[in-house]
Amino acid sequence: MLNLNDLFLFVRAVEHGGFAAASRSLGIPKSTLSKRVAELESALDARLIHRTSRSFTLTELGQDFYRHARAAMIETESAEEAVRSRAAVPSGTVRMTTSVPVAQAYLAGHLPRLAETFPRLHLQVDVSDRFVDVVQEGYDLALRCHFAPLPDSGLVQRQVMVEPIVLVAAPGYLARAGRLSTPGDLEGHFGLLTGPQNVRWVLTSGDGQQVEVTPQARMTANESMVLARSASAGLGIACLPEMLCRAELESGQLVRVLPDWNAGRVTTTIVMPHRRGLLPGVRATVDFLVEALRQR
Repeated sequence: MLNLNDLFLFVRAVEHGGFAAASRSLGIPKSTLSKRVAELESALDARLIHRTSRSFTLTELGQDFYRHARAAMIETESAEEAVRSRAAVPSGTVRMTTSVPVAQAYLAGHLPRLAETFPRLHLQVDVSDRFVDVVQEGYDLALRCHFAPLPDSGLVQRQVMVEPIVLVAAPGYLARAGRLSTPGDLEGHFGLLTGPQNVRWVLTSGDGQQVEVTPQARMTANESMVLARSASAGLGIACLPEMLCRAELESGQLVRVLPDWNAGRVTTTIVMPHRRGLLPGVRATVDFLVEALRQR
């Protein structure tokens, strides 16, 4: 029978990318951590990690073993929490990750209330636009916005909302450049685009009619908040998820252009490893976010 403590130390070493970082996080000597993982390899009669003075990489066997070891740790946490949850409020650390625009427009206004609602929860929010491997990097959940269905990754998916992608502009811009009555009018207007290849907008009407238009490129930026601010400044018309520019729409800084048309839809989904959603702290966080975002 393997020593479960060694299993735990191995998982933490992998999640931290090496013994030094893991030892600092766990508060134990690096030499002790390295020795325990070596004992684990000896018990398995297999090399799990390639060690050099400058690198820490898993062998092929190590990668397979890590996936199972991580699952075992989750099951252990779930078993403990299942008992504690009968008499305790949600507690412990919940690690979540999301992109910069989602954090700014969707989460920033809700996370303080979440922390106040569950004072024994410790929220760790990692905001990054890079691709995050939720399982390998040890996250409890991720909040993702996407235009196409998410691939089948083995993660639990909980859809939060679906919202339209709308055309918006500053009232001042429309006063100067002229208002629009049909999609074809966009050909004579400045467009704020998401990329040098994304020069066309495919618009859909309420009755399902589709039309493709090419505005005059005024600015290109692959960040939604930049486009929203640029539209508010009167540079041109932007094509944005409604929630990302809702504050500007409510304040009057922006107005809808061609309100009977939209440029598709964006879906917000919470994804999480299968067993993590059973932990009371994770479940409470997910339920809170779903209710808060849907109400908004």
